[in-house]
Parts: sequence; C-alpha cells; structure tokens
Amino acid sequence: MDLKVRGRYFFDGDEPFFWLGDTAWLLLSRLSLEEAGTYICNRAAKGFNVLQVTLVHSPGYATLDGKKALLDDDFSKPCIGGFWEHARKVAASAAAHGVYIAFLPCWGGFAKSGKLNLSNAEGYAKFLHGAFGDLKNIIWVVGGDVRGDAAPEVFRLLGRTLKALEPDRLVGYHPFGRCSSSFWFGQDDWLDFNMFQSGHRDYGQRSLGQWDDNDVFYGEDNYRYVQEDLKACPGKPTLDGEPSYELIPHGLHDGAQPYWQAPDVRRYAYWSVFTGAAGHTYGDNAIMQFLKPGYKPAYSALSYWDEAMHDPGSGQMTHLKHLCGQMAFEKGRSAQEFILNNGARHAYRAAFLTPRGLMVYAYEGETIDVNTALLPFENLQAAWFDPVSGAFSPMGTAEKAACVQFKLPNRRESANDWVFLLTPGRE
Repeated sequence: MDLKVRGRYFFDGDEPFFWLGDTAWLLLSRLSLEEAGTYICNRAAKGFNVLQVTLVHSPGYATLDGKKALLDDDFSKPCIGGFWEHARKVAASAAAHGVYIAFLPCWGGFAKSGKLNLSNAEGYAKFLHGAFGDLKNIIWVVGGDVRGDAAPEVFRLLGRTLKALEPDRLVGYHPFGRCSSSFWFGQDDWLDFNMFQSGHRDYGQRSLGQWDDNDVFYGEDNYRYVQEDLKACPGKPTLDGEPSYELIPHGLHDGAQPYWQAPDVRRYAYWSVFTGAAGHTYGDNAIMQFLKPGYKPAYSALSYWDEAMHDPGSGQMTHLKHLCGQMAFEKGRSAQEFILNNGARHAYRAAFLTPRGLMVYAYEGETIDVNTALLPFENLQAAWFDPVSGAFSPMGTAEKAACVQFKLPNRRESANDWVFLLTPGRE
C-alpha cells in the first residue's frame, strides 16, 4: 500500500486509485473488534477502499469496554495501551482487506474549545506517529467538521508536524459543512489534497437557524465545490468528504423532513466525480454513528448499523468506481462544452471526457443533447450505463453532428438517473 498524489488524482504505487470512502466516525468506540471486522469486510466487498474514522471524537472517548483514549481529555496525556492498541488492530484489519483508514486525530470541537492547542498539538502528533507510523494504510485528516478559521494555527501545526514526521503519508483536512479545506489551507505545503463537505441540506434550506448555518451555500450542487477547488488549487486532488448521508433527514435536525435516499447519494457521487473529483465519500446515517441498542439515535436514524450496512446506496457506489476505472478517469477532465441545453438543479448534466470516451450523467429529464462533432474520435458507439445495477446497455452507433439528441431509457422506478456513454469504435 503506497498511496500518492499525482496531479489531480491519487495513485497506489503505479495504479490509479479511485477514493471510495465511507464515514465511519465512531467505529472505535461503538464496535467491538469482531464487529469492526464484520463492517470492514462488508465495505471492502462493496469496493470501498477508505474509511474515515475519528480517533478522539468527544470528551471521555473510549472503546466499547471502557478503555479511554486520553487521561482527563488532555491531549498531552494519551492513555498508553488499551484504546490505541484497539485502534491499531482495527487499522490492521482494514489493511488485510486492502482498505486505508483516514484517521482524524480528533473531532474539530477540541481545537475550537482550546483542548487541542499550540502547546500540545505537536506532542500529540508525535504520539500519533509513534502509535501508527509503521502502518502502511493510514491517511491523516486534520480538522473534523470545523471551519479552518476556528483555530487555524493549531490545525497548521498538527498538519505540518504529521507531514514532517511522515512525509510519505497523505494529509488532508475535513471541514465544516458547505466549506472546503481550500478556503484556508489550499496553498499550504502540508495539505496534499482538498476535501469539502457539501453537507446535508436541500435547495430550500439555506438558513435553518441552527448551529450549522454557514455563509457559503450551493444547495445540492456539490459539483460547484469541485469547480472552485480545481480553479484555486489546480494541482491538488479534491473530493466530497461528507455529502448528504443515505437515510438522514434533509437538513439534519428535523426528523419530519424527507430522508435522503439512494438516488440522492448516487447523484452527489456522479456529479462531483464527473466534474473532476478524485473520488467520493459515501455516508449512511446509522453507519456513521454505529447505532446499536442502548444508544440514543442521532439525527433521527431509522435502523441499527448492522441493518444499515445493506442500505442500497452503499452497494451502488462501486459501480461508479468500476466505470471510472474502465474509462481511465485519471486521464480525464470535466467536459461541459459537449452538453447543449443543460438544465439547472436536478436537470443538470455532468460530462467527463477521457481518451476512452465521453460520460454524461443525467439525474432526471427525458433527453440529453450532445455536440458529438467536438469528440476527438470516430465511429462513435453509444451505450447506457445503469448506476443502480452497474449494467451496460449498448445501443449502436451515433453520428457526429453539432447537436444530437439521445432519449433516456425508463427504469420505471422512483428515480431515473443514467450515464450516457460515447466511445470510439473499431475502424
């Protein structure tokens, strides 16, 4: 395992690496080692290759059997043994399945409150290096659902120290909702890639009068963060590290609101990746908190973690990963110039061009209008790709013209999203 950044994408050794992540924030405190192994096996079988896990999430943070991470919540006093041995075993279990662990040193509130500060951040980073420096499947992700300007120099010190101690290890930053790491740290040398949190709100939820209101608001258009990040930091990868979770209420706070469903999580994934993201992180409401009997549900979760492992959206993420691998996504770029009469909001079409063809994602609507005359190859072969099943459906040849209209198939289900493909045929 040898994860690197090359330009706007990740590579594991010499092989392109499509980041397919899952938010597993409370994995270390809510699951036993055996349960963690069950979860990791499930995710690996579905193609996930990164799990985003918090090391210290809240005051008094401990394993299921009570082994604390810190003495008195003091980052200069890690409790040697128990908790950290458990964390190593979980990371080793992931490595055995070829999965990286993106460890957050702590949740962002600790830096915001001053518990993690300029006096102890460097020492804590050195402790983390001693605890995990020999493992090959670790990624460091500073922050944790917090604005970078809440404690910028603390985050810089933590990120810079980890990078200096482990120069071959990737370091990122997980920001507050509707923010990107690029807002504060995009030009910093220690930050290897950008991560944004497009968040859990719909188009009508700009202001909810809640703690997570924020000035930046793109609604559900998560691809706009990709566009902005690649303008600001063209040489660094970016990805959506926390989009709307499957089966979480719109806006988080009100269980009477509609819940985000599998078609929504597909839309966020395809929109961002076809705009140039280096991968995507999926999330599930019950999984991110590992809800189980005896715990109070957060954010109106509807099921326990071992049931939620089978929610359909998680199984559908791998189809995007496989498609991008087949199409050599690491050689591609956003290609919106091919789309004519594009729509707004859910009618938006995202297009991506690689040497192997053009991919267009349509979430709703009846047709896609494409300027096929611009394509740099001949003998066009058209096909539909189903993001629900992962099946290809060839439809023959297509002409090269200034405007060619293609009619979407009808899946006859609640959502009718498709990927349209134009690839070069044989001479």
